[in-house]
Order: sequence, then structure tokens, then C-alpha cells
Amino acid sequence: MIRKKDYSPVYWDKYFDHKKDLVTSTGDTFRIYEKGSEGPVLFFLHGGGFSALSWALLSTHVTTLVKCRCVAVDLRGHGDSVTSDDTNLSAEQMSSDVGNIIHSLYNDDPPPVILVGHSMGGAIAVHTAVRHLVSTLIGLAVIDVVEGTALEALTSMQSFLRGRPRTFESMDKAIEWAVRSGQILNLESARVSMVGQLKSESSNETGAEELEHQHVSCSDTIEEEEDEDKASQASTVGQFKKPADPQSMSIHRYTWRIDLSKTEKFWQGWFEGLSQKFLSCEAPKMLILAGPDRLDKDLTIGQMQGKFQMNLLPQCGHAVHEDVPDRVNIRFSFVVDSDFFFLL
Repeated sequence: MIRKKDYSPVYWDKYFDHKKDLVTSTGDTFRIYEKGSEGPVLFFLHGGGFSALSWALLSTHVTTLVKCRCVAVDLRGHGDSVTSDDTNLSAEQMSSDVGNIIHSLYNDDPPPVILVGHSMGGAIAVHTAVRHLVSTLIGLAVIDVVEGTALEALTSMQSFLRGRPRTFESMDKAIEWAVRSGQILNLESARVSMVGQLKSESSNETGAEELEHQHVSCSDTIEEEEDEDKASQASTVGQFKKPADPQSMSIHRYTWRIDLSKTEKFWQGWFEGLSQKFLSCEAPKMLILAGPDRLDKDLTIGQMQGKFQMNLLPQCGHAVHEDVPDRVNIRFSFVVDSDFFFLL
């Protein structure tokens, strides 16, 4: 008998220790997820359209291998972060956000920080490093973003975005689509990650917010059921919402948290000149790619000159850290443990 796959969403606390909504000096609020309590900080920046939850599995894996802290943030316009201008996704603004977030987190005593970014987040990590916005930066890791191939891909990006479903009838269906379409090859990661990419079409409530309410409601119900002295039919009824009628269920659909098609004017600025910026960063550097064909001329020369460490992880998709977190964390654990980035 073939066992049916479980596409139901998973709550963040299976992978992270804490979450917080951090208010920076600019008055903007950024959703932060944290794992680990000591050691250097791996500060994770997700790709366009993704969220901090994209780093759930990797954070869990790497903190079991080495002493470090993982901090993942919902970038401006993404996930559960709320800013004064969610539409300004320029490289300058978002790299400034990263600097402000780290300063607000640690004030005048920041720990050693390794910036780790995927796709758009990788570009923002490079811009942040080049602008010297993190005073304790000890390393830079960029996942599957290269200037040449990124700029070439921009010409077909709008077509790709139009090809995605506009809405989903449930979070389960969105997760199933992500896996079947190859956006995320790892089902376990998709179940926690896709939640951060969605919002309710009718209420605008983010997927993470909605799952939070369900989680709290479920916890309250369990506590009530465990208290036999207080258990009663009335209290039990109070713990459960009345099932929605078919008509109301049919209109409760999910859409994308951010309309990436409207961010096109920023795309060029994310990636143009990225290779030279990456090579010019003073901190030790690592480039993780899904295939060697993604390397452009500048990076090929730089890699031959030993200016950065490169790791290839074939047989996975663009979301390398989600598809094969157990293979990515080996590289990161080496980075954190060794003298490659800093002397312990």
C-alpha cells in the first residue's frame, strides 16, 4: 500500500528556539527566528519571495554539529516584517536594513557574524559586506547566485512568475505545488518554508500568522482537555471554531505574500557588478552553487586565483539549502570550526 505524502504545514518551533519582532532605530519591524545561544552568528538572508523560514532545516542541522547561533530574518516586504515602505527593495535599502537589524539585536557588543545569503539574499549579503555595515563580519557565504547567470535569467523572470499559480485553495496545496514543480525538492523543508511565502487572499493575514493562531488554539484546547476538573461540554465547544460552511471555505484562498513582478525595477541593482563586489569583500568568502555552469568569467578567474572557496552541490534545485541542508551544513560547520574565517 502506497502511503500518501503529508503536505500539511509545520509550525516554526520544530526548528527554531525563538521568534521575535524586532523594531529597529528606523521604526521598522522585522521578524526574526533564532536557533542556538552561543558562538558566532550565521545571519541568514533569504531569496526573493522566500522568507526566514527557508532556513529552518539548515539552522537545525548546523547547530547540532557546531557551537554557533543561527539568526534568520524576513527581509523588507517579505514574511511577517512590516516597514514604512515595503515596496522599496533596492540593494541599498535592504543592505542598510541588515546593518540596522544587527545593530538593534546586539547594540554595541555584536558577536562575530557570518552573512549567509541565497539568491537575492546573497546579493544583499554582498552589498552589506562591501558597504562595511557589519563591524564584526568574519565571513561571507553566497548560495546559488552569480552575476552573469542572474542577469541573463532576468529576461525570462516575468514569464516564470506568470507561470506560477496565482492562488491556492489551501496551504497544503501550495506546499504540494512547491514540491511537484521543483521549487523546493525537499518535502520536509517545503512544509515549514512555504508558509512564509503565502498570505490569505481575503484577510491579507500571512501564512505564518494564520498558522500561529491555529497553533495557539490547538495548545489551549489540549491544556483544557488535560484539566479533567474543568472539562465540560461548554468549555470544549468554546475551544473550537464552528466549521466553516462550504461557501465560506471556497473563498478562503491563499496567494503570494509579495508580488515579485512589481519589484522588477530593483532586479538589475541587486545583481549588476555583483561578481566584482563579491571578490572585493575583505572577509573570507564562500560560494555554494548547484552546478559549475553557473560560474561566470570573473568568478572563474577569482576561483582559480584562490580568492574564495567554492563548493558544488549537484542534483538539487535553486534552493540548495532547503533541498540538501545536510550537505550544506558540512561546509558551514567547516567554516565555523576552522581558522578559515577566524581564530578561536
